[in-house]
Amino acid sequence: MDSWDIASLPVEPHRPEVLRSDDETRVVALNLPSGERLQEHQVHERTWLVVADGEVEVDEGETTVTGGPGLLVHFEPNERREVRATRDARLILLLAPWPGEGHPRRRNL
Repeated sequence: MDSWDIASLPVEPHRPEVLRSDDETRVVALNLPSGERLQEHQVHERTWLVVADGEVEVDEGETTVTGGPGLLVHFEPNERREVRATRDARLILLLAPWPGEGHPRRRNL
């Protein structure tokens, strides 16, 4: 078993920390300071975003959701989104399958 106390992890802003990566999933912790954002982006994997602390606004074009600890957001592979911190935020991203179809690393497998 692996476990992490997300609130006490020494994750620095602008330096995501990969907590676990294996043949099925990748889990990443992020520290997003208030007022900053993950600019509009997309990834090849299905993504779940969990707010562990703080508050964010998530925009995927047609829909915007705001929430704090406990907010869980799901994105389809290649779905574009932007995440903005309205308060200092700790986030967890779970990517699966890892790496996703079309990911450059997948071509090397």
